[in-house]
Amino acid sequence: MTELLLHTADELHKLPRTGRRAVVMTMGALHEGHATLIRTAREQAGPEGQVVVTVFVNPLQFGAGEDLDRYPRTLDADLSIAEEAGADAVFAPAVEEVYPGGDPQVRVSAGPMGERLEGATRPGHFDGMLTVVAKLLHLTRPDLALFGQKDAQQLALIRRMVTDLNFPVEVVGVPTVREEDGLALSSRNRYLSPADRQTALALSRALFAGRDRLAAQAALRARAEAAPATDERASALARLGEIRASADAHAVSAACAGLPDAVRAAAGHVLDDAARSEPPLVLDYLALVDPKDFTEAGPDFTGQAVLAVAAKVGTTRLIDNIPLEFGAHS
Repeated sequence: MTELLLHTADELHKLPRTGRRAVVMTMGALHEGHATLIRTAREQAGPEGQVVVTVFVNPLQFGAGEDLDRYPRTLDADLSIAEEAGADAVFAPAVEEVYPGGDPQVRVSAGPMGERLEGATRPGHFDGMLTVVAKLLHLTRPDLALFGQKDAQQLALIRRMVTDLNFPVEVVGVPTVREEDGLALSSRNRYLSPADRQTALALSRALFAGRDRLAAQAALRARAEAAPATDERASALARLGEIRASADAHAVSAACAGLPDAVRAAAGHVLDDAARSEPPLVLDYLALVDPKDFTEAGPDFTGQAVLAVAAKVGTTRLIDNIPLEFGAHS
């Protein structure tokens, strides 16, 4: 694999192209989540295509006090994982290669979406992320670019940039990969002690609790749609002496409203319990948002949504999310 390790733009541009080129951008410290991205890229590019993996720890997206210096660098292991997953080349440039004039004076702005959730906690993070993604898209010139849905806000912003700035590339989102206990795979998981990890499991449990609440409420809604709980129906049931059925009809009808709030509440209960754990989970945010702009979903929201959470356990900050689908109200 070492002969396919590239360090400069000139080496990358001399790499012969075969078929469609797919790129997977990483900051290294590859794990099974990255391997899944690379395998998916291999499938999408096809046997005649080409898969390029980038490994670059981008200083622009780390704020003051964040873990840039401590971020793991494991290039030899990364090369092995990339090769086994089907990569044809790994582009691992130095900072000076990507930013030859030092910090770039012209950067991509993430706009209002980049100021919400992760952007509110990490000002400037998404500007730095989009700037390096734009540069790497220019350098690698792919037909496809694959990104994990675990970083849902990042994926949404990259899609918006590609659309707004007319990048000739197809952006493909790949579902989050989880460990057996539900924890989303992350390069930062290695920082967790055994006790930290037990607390950190609350992130995925909270998301799953929200998902389960949505499924339960949606089942009640389906019952309501099959047998509408009108006042006339309830009164008729009551006249037949079926008081319990009458109450059930009203309960089913009530279950059809406020689903987003119920989902948030179910997830919040799990996180509240984790805040009392040892070590405690320190919540940054829990949000149910529209993936088009990452604004909060209102009580009557319908369509695709993202339930997202971010929290610190010890000194390690973790994020997670799941996609949800809210049906139209009857």
